[in-house]
Amino acid sequence: MLPTETLIPFTAAAILLCLAPGPDNIFVLTQSALRGKRAGLSVMFGLCTGLIGHSAAVALGVAVIFQTSALAFTILKLIGAAYLVYLAWQAFRAPAVPLTATGNDTPEFGKLYRRGIIMNITNPKVSIFFLAFLPQFADPALGPIAPQILLLGLVFILSTILVFGAVALLAGTLGEWLNRSEKIQVIMNRLAGTVFVALALKLATAER
Repeated sequence: MLPTETLIPFTAAAILLCLAPGPDNIFVLTQSALRGKRAGLSVMFGLCTGLIGHSAAVALGVAVIFQTSALAFTILKLIGAAYLVYLAWQAFRAPAVPLTATGNDTPEFGKLYRRGIIMNITNPKVSIFFLAFLPQFADPALGPIAPQILLLGLVFILSTILVFGAVALLAGTLGEWLNRSEKIQVIMNRLAGTVFVALALKLATAER
C-alpha cells in the first residue's frame, strides 16, 4: 500500500493533467455537446477502460516496446489516426437528430463506450506517458513494483472520472440547449468532424 504522502501529490498531479486540454477530454466534450450527458459519460468510461489497459501494460513492461520500437509506435499511432479520420467522416455526414430520439438508445451508448476504448488504446503516447509518469511514484522499498503501478493507475483513472465526468455534465447541459436548433446541431457536427481531423493529424505526426 502506498503511503498518503505519495498518493496525495500523485492525485493532485493526475487531476491537473486531466484538466489540461487533450484529445481525450476534447472527445468527451464534443460527444457530450452533440449527444447529451449520457453519451459523454459513456465515452468517458470507455476512455477509462483503455487506461486500465495502459496501466497493465506499464506494470507488465509491455509499454517499453512502444518506447523502444519505432515500428510498433508508428503502426499503433497510424491505426489510431485512421480511426479518428473515420469518426470525422461520420461526423461530417451526420444529420441533425433531436436528443430525445437517441436518449434511450442503449446500443448507441455501447458504441460510444467502445469508441472511447479504441481511441485510448490506439494512442501509444498514453502508454509512454504512463511509463514515464507512474514509476516516479513507486518505491521498491515498499514491495513489488507491479501492484504499486496498478494502484497508481487506478488512482489516475478515478481522477479522470472526476474531471471528465464534470466536463461531460457541463458540455451535455450546454449541448441540450444548443441542439434545440437543427442548424446549430449540423454546425456542431461539422465542428466535431474538424476536431477529429485535427486530432488525427496530431496523432499521425506524433513523435515518441
